[in-house]
Amino acid sequence: MQAIFDSISTQLGLASGEVRRLFHGRGRCYPGYEQLIIDLLPPVVIIRLFSEHPPELVEQLKAFFLQLDSGIKPDLLVVQHRYRREACIEVLWNNRGVDPEQLLQVSELGLKYSVRPLKNQNSGLFLDMREGRRWVKQNSQGKRVLNLFAYTCGFSVAAMAGGADSVVNLDMSRGALNTGRENHRLNQLSLDRVKFLGHDLFRSWGKLKREGPYDLVIIDPPSFQRGSFVASSDYRKVLRRLPELTTESGEVLLCLNSPELGSDFLQQLVKDCCPEFIYSERIANPDDFPDREPEQALKVLLFKKAV
Repeated sequence: MQAIFDSISTQLGLASGEVRRLFHGRGRCYPGYEQLIIDLLPPVVIIRLFSEHPPELVEQLKAFFLQLDSGIKPDLLVVQHRYRREACIEVLWNNRGVDPEQLLQVSELGLKYSVRPLKNQNSGLFLDMREGRRWVKQNSQGKRVLNLFAYTCGFSVAAMAGGADSVVNLDMSRGALNTGRENHRLNQLSLDRVKFLGHDLFRSWGKLKREGPYDLVIIDPPSFQRGSFVASSDYRKVLRRLPELTTESGEVLLCLNSPELGSDFLQQLVKDCCPEFIYSERIANPDDFPDREPEQALKVLLFKKAV
């Protein structure tokens, strides 16, 4: 338990009021706690259990958070039992009557995002993609950006905040794109140069080409979503289109979160499908997501068109 407490204390000290993973057992760096993660989405802390654990674990975590100083103690502490079908939410304490199901506004890298902390699969912001969004924010000045599988448009917010000339967001979920619009408004970013296309990517190549060409293409698909996208077979269909979508000096940020597929999978696909793009670098994952096997964790790879 001390290792868990040490991780929480360290990450709380680094959070500065922003979202943060406080404990990442899924990275297999803490034997016995592989099915435990703890997220901070101020003012909420969520303990997520992916398998049944002894009740003493939850009680010890509750006692730890209760003794924190008022400046960093969360207003709401919740356990989400992800392995249960019913009664999966357990509120440990609620200091200010916070609604566990409410839409929250949280901050990351100085930008604001709308999230639903207790939504079962995706809260609205993937915390492990922080360094990817940081890179986009720092490298989008004056660029025309295409954001594929945009979800709630976190990359678009980062790009526009970094001075992008324009962004085209595409995702099949119109609800997610609506949240994306709100994320831009939260950050007082004009929507005049941002487009939101609620389309099936594989039926939209013509429209995307007409909107281009793009200086930066971001591809962050689900690794496996039946009826939508399966990385092992569908990623190559996207990469084959990159040459016609990008400028002569275009860049591509490829993302993949599949334990079964490593960075070599993406690099080989690029060589096979669009060899004019040359591997440049891998964006490091956030330090609050330690992983014993980095190739099983999130991969974010940058490729640049050979000039």
